[in-house]
Amino acid sequence: MSDADDVRGAALQLEYEEDLEPLLDRIGDASCVLLGEASHGTHEYYAWRAAITRHLIADRGFSFVAVEGDWPDCRRVGRSVTLAPGAAADPRDELDAYERWPTWMWANEETVRFCRWLRDRNADLPPDARAGFYGLDVYSLWESLRAVVDYLADRRPEYLDTALRAYRCFEPHGSDPRSYGWNASLVPEGCETEILALLTRLRRPVGQARDHDRDAEFDARQNAEVAAGAERYYRSMIGGGPESWNVRDVHMTDTLDRLMEFHAAGGRPGKAVVWAHNTHVGDARATDMAGAGMVNLGQLARERHGRDEVVVVGFAGGPGEVVAAPSWGAAMEDMSVPPSRPGSLEAVLAESELHRGMFVMPPERDKPSFLTRTLGHRAIGVVYDPDRDGRQYVPTNLAERYDALCWFRATSALQPLHRERARLGELETMPSGV
Repeated sequence: MSDADDVRGAALQLEYEEDLEPLLDRIGDASCVLLGEASHGTHEYYAWRAAITRHLIADRGFSFVAVEGDWPDCRRVGRSVTLAPGAAADPRDELDAYERWPTWMWANEETVRFCRWLRDRNADLPPDARAGFYGLDVYSLWESLRAVVDYLADRRPEYLDTALRAYRCFEPHGSDPRSYGWNASLVPEGCETEILALLTRLRRPVGQARDHDRDAEFDARQNAEVAAGAERYYRSMIGGGPESWNVRDVHMTDTLDRLMEFHAAGGRPGKAVVWAHNTHVGDARATDMAGAGMVNLGQLARERHGRDEVVVVGFAGGPGEVVAAPSWGAAMEDMSVPPSRPGSLEAVLAESELHRGMFVMPPERDKPSFLTRTLGHRAIGVVYDPDRDGRQYVPTNLAERYDALCWFRATSALQPLHRERARLGELETMPSGV
């Protein structure tokens, strides 16, 4: 039997939201669902990821969405969708205010539509039953430090001096975390002592005070955790190698765990939906990342919570259009995605002439070979050069990397809220070959 026959035989229909039922059955009682994407700029990935999430929140009682985004920016969106006092009445306003490059990752119409749906649904629920929206990432060193200082000045002034010492340690670097990274490479301890002192003050169980006080206390602690993670991240980037990648993904996993604990109810952790790139959610042990010394969110979540509690859904697509940038910090562009590299997973799926489909990994050992042999799997980052597309593939054992895969033979570009100017962005590490 050919690969094309195997693909057609294993594929499930994916034309309407009702077709998601087999995936929802596979998710079952799992407490954590990781939803990937093969680029940060493809409409189909965002739209279907949102559709899956709506069903998980509305029908399966999931507590929150956590995305590959900065904590402070996403916290403002989260306050809007949960109708927090003083928050924006339209989450679009907060998404459109995103300034950190690449803004299009979350400042897009697809995310707006989902967040408006979430706010409308939450409006009919009591505050403690409303689903939240959070950021998992580690980049917002300065914003998070300022947020901690503001919180302590208002709520816990006895800790303010500790926070100000941490803040002043970073001040000579002019709000440029990369400058801090370079300088800390000459003075290895950098601002680590000051940050750890701050964390020691704030790392304690969130009290059982009024809900808005509990939320504010959790927010302050998480901003301190972000500052600590960012300090380690920017310092480790200078040395190269896998360390900075691992710092980032461990931070995202730790944040996810804190959120699940924060949303715990009835003796069970909160139920989480995660939106992040395939390179973060797909188990690193099923790729060449493990050989390079890398771990990721998907691997760590499975190790910490068990395979029964974590369901990982990857996404893959064929040629079309994508929003990306030609270099770090450059302005976004609509780029053409060429046909897949011969012999890749995407080429195998395209040869079946399947327009779109879903694959739920069968539990039995006798799986089609395209699910179990190592194939290159396209991974487009925020920086992309279509002429070098052949380098954008991660060797993957599909059945081990994901529990399910959504496939789109033709892809279209995301719809950004605004066209940003070129600006300096935070450096991001990616696996070799991406």
